[in-house]
Amino acid sequence: MPLIGLFSGINISASGLRAQRMKQNIISTNLANAETTRTKEGGPYKRQQVVLETDPNEFDYRLVFGPDRMKGEVTKRNHMNIPKGEFPIITEKVGAGVKVARIAQDESPNRLVYDPTHPDANKDGYVEMPNVNVVQEMTDMITATRAYEANVTAMGATKGMLMKALEI
Repeated sequence: MPLIGLFSGINISASGLRAQRMKQNIISTNLANAETTRTKEGGPYKRQQVVLETDPNEFDYRLVFGPDRMKGEVTKRNHMNIPKGEFPIITEKVGAGVKVARIAQDESPNRLVYDPTHPDANKDGYVEMPNVNVVQEMTDMITATRAYEANVTAMGATKGMLMKALEI
């Protein structure tokens, strides 16, 4: 087994950790700017979202297309026959990590809040506020935190398997 194959599980979990950390940072930025009515571009702050995609760099082609791809053979130790032939593999999902494709701006309409005393109020007394929903952002933060924790757990399980393999 190639050395890279040993660490592919850790690499995939690490890519998930990076992606979830970026999501947490963007959510924090959204929460910090939930009341920002003035930006450099003019107008209120626009909510940002992280767009994720599979990372082809984490794909190990040797596991699918290499000469030793999941073929059976007779073991040397007890001469048991491990079934020969190829097992069905969904190639686009083997060893695929995740990466941040881009940071997209949410184009949903801004909120209008009646506050005639606000310096940015229009002639009718309404202030155009950011399109950030604090409850939605907190829900997204919990989801990102749970996904981060799941990747940490998966990385720990992979590490445990590697440590057990060294004991053999």
